[in-house]
Amino acid sequence: MKTFARKEASRLLSQINVASRTHIPAPRRANLCMQAQRRGFHGSRRLLVVKPYLLADIGEGITECQVIQWFVKPGARVEQFDPICEVQSDKASVEITSRFDGVIKKLYYEPDDMAKVGKPLVDIDIQSEISAADEALLKDGSDKEAKQDAPQQPKSQEQGLEVGRNDTKASIGDTPLLEQASPLPPNPTIEDPKPQRQLGKHASLATPAVRHMVKEHSLKIEDIEGTGKEGRVLKEDVQRHAEAAKQPSSASSQPPVFTPTTSLKKVEDRVQPLTPVQSGMFKQMTKSLSIPHFLYTDVVDFGSLTSLRKKYNNGREKTDRVTPLPIIIKAVSLTLQQFPLLNSHLDTTSNPDKPQILVKGSHNIGVAVDSPAGLLVPVIKNVQDHSIASLAQEITRLATLARNGKLSSADLTGATFTVSNIGSIGGTAVAPVIVTPQVGILGIGKARVVPAFDEAGELVKKEECVFSWSADHRVVDGAYVARAAEEVRKCVEGVEGMLIRMR
Repeated sequence: MKTFARKEASRLLSQINVASRTHIPAPRRANLCMQAQRRGFHGSRRLLVVKPYLLADIGEGITECQVIQWFVKPGARVEQFDPICEVQSDKASVEITSRFDGVIKKLYYEPDDMAKVGKPLVDIDIQSEISAADEALLKDGSDKEAKQDAPQQPKSQEQGLEVGRNDTKASIGDTPLLEQASPLPPNPTIEDPKPQRQLGKHASLATPAVRHMVKEHSLKIEDIEGTGKEGRVLKEDVQRHAEAAKQPSSASSQPPVFTPTTSLKKVEDRVQPLTPVQSGMFKQMTKSLSIPHFLYTDVVDFGSLTSLRKKYNNGREKTDRVTPLPIIIKAVSLTLQQFPLLNSHLDTTSNPDKPQILVKGSHNIGVAVDSPAGLLVPVIKNVQDHSIASLAQEITRLATLARNGKLSSADLTGATFTVSNIGSIGGTAVAPVIVTPQVGILGIGKARVVPAFDEAGELVKKEECVFSWSADHRVVDGAYVARAAEEVRKCVEGVEGMLIRMR
């Protein structure tokens, strides 16, 4: 492009020199000078052709991800670091931003489509200077597209693209091809008789579960008014919108009269692909089938724990209160100091003939969270250095990110042990499945008040909860897990003694 600009400027300058020696009218010579000056500004490192913007590698060996939300449309102007879209892998959601200033020409995927890493994500007309590294990055993905587009890019259109960057009116009058390639926004002077609803930044952002509900009701997510953060559409919004759509039709129509010929609509079978989170769970649980699990259950008295929580939570705000989960996680961490094999990884890949155990120094405990996208397991790092209060804050933070689909890859990796609190939903006991390469997992059931006898033989009320332990029998045996479970039970039933041991 730079060479072309130089040649054009040189040609025009030579015409000016000839004009000065001949009898070419002054207006013609002035016009040639303006063209030479204007062409001279083209000698920069700008790309005046449309380039594909590739989906970069987002780590963790991920080869594809699901497009959740587009923040741009064809014809939209973007600047560096402006969000283009949000994608979700089997681990977390990632916001893709632009590296360049320019105009979006084409979107290669629809929401919920699976985008391939290294393949074009959007076509962008780059309108800023780019570095040599960025130019090399674009070259591999755009060679094929550039060859296809080269015969369709005449010189007059190329000039129109440059003018159109700063003067919309000039591009309309001089370059009709540009008007077809990049549709202009509607004329602001024309009033829309129908008032438009003001949309937030994430007005059409929703989790895969919500989008599935939208498809089932044959709705458009843009028509639904979201009540979540910055206009995010929630499950309740979809249900409310669907009910509101049914009410006018039912009110205006006559009550249906049953006749013998009336029959219920047959529900057809349908094929539904796995979501990214379900795909990740499928892969992980398939690996877990190779682990020889064994289950150990124990009943824990929550009387001491509940008494301590009531004293601590009395007079505090709801957001500052402590639930049983951080206390249990701290009890598990104290126990892992005495039973380190439960805080280890079994390495069978480095040398399959000689497997080895990697005993972890830090207690990075994963906490299973039921999110709208499915089961996610964010990780609390270095639990041994946390207090119970700081654990409660970290659990709240990670759970909020999980439910909003904002967990990063760092939040979901590095777990050395897992705790699954199924009791927050219901159920007494559970047989949790170990997540490779971990060695153990603890499942917590729902606490219940049951009749029991005290030491004096009197009938009393007791709050009990079932702890279910699953462990890898290739690394630990039942006696080892039973001793560890007994230590956790003592910590929970005697919380005061556990607090003395804490650093």
